[in-house]
Amino acid sequence: MGWDRDCFAGTGDAQSVRSGGAVLDYASLFGRCAKGDRGALRTIYDHDAPLMLGIAQRVLRRRELAEEAVQDAFVQLWQKAGTFDAARGRSGRAWLVTIVRNRALNMLRDTRREVVTGPDDMPEIVDEAPDPEAIVASLSEASRLRGCLETIEPRRRECLLLAYTHGLTHGEVAGRVGIPLGTAKAWIRRSLFALKECLQ
Repeated sequence: MGWDRDCFAGTGDAQSVRSGGAVLDYASLFGRCAKGDRGALRTIYDHDAPLMLGIAQRVLRRRELAEEAVQDAFVQLWQKAGTFDAARGRSGRAWLVTIVRNRALNMLRDTRREVVTGPDDMPEIVDEAPDPEAIVASLSEASRLRGCLETIEPRRRECLLLAYTHGLTHGEVAGRVGIPLGTAKAWIRRSLFALKECLQ
C-alpha cells in the first residue's frame, strides 16, 4: 500500500515537491514544457514516472499497459502543459496524477473492446495493398516524409503504415505483425508522435 501513501504526497495547495535535496517547482516546469523545453519534461519524468507507473498499474493490472499509459500521459502533458493554471488551486502533482489515471481508465475501456485479429481473418485487400516498405521506397529520396519515416525502427514503422495507409485496426495490426495488442498500440502511437515531431 506504499503507492497509496505516495500517490497523494504533494497534491495539496503547494506547487512544488521536494526531490532529493532540491524542490520540484511544477508550475515553473510546466511553463518551460509549454515553451518546448524537453529538459523540463525529463526532470518531471525522472521524478514522477515510477509513482505514475504504480498508479496506472493498479488500474490496468498489466505492466506493459501501465507503461504505455504513463508514456501517453507524459505526451499529453507535453502537449497541454500551457493549459495548467496554478490559480485554480490544483497542484502540479495532482494534475499529473489525474492525467495518468484518466489515460489508464480510457485504456482499460479500450482493451475490453478490442481483440487481436489473426492472419487468417485479415481482409484479402491487405494482401493486395503495397507492402509498407514499398510505400516508403516509392517516396522521393529528397522527401522530408521519407526521411522522417526512415528514422523510425522498421517494425514500428510497419505498424504505423499498416494502420494509416492500409486502414487496419490496432487488433488487425497486432495479428498481422505478430505482437501483443498493447505493443501494437504503443508502437503506432509513439511512431506517429515521432513522425509529427520530425516533420515539425
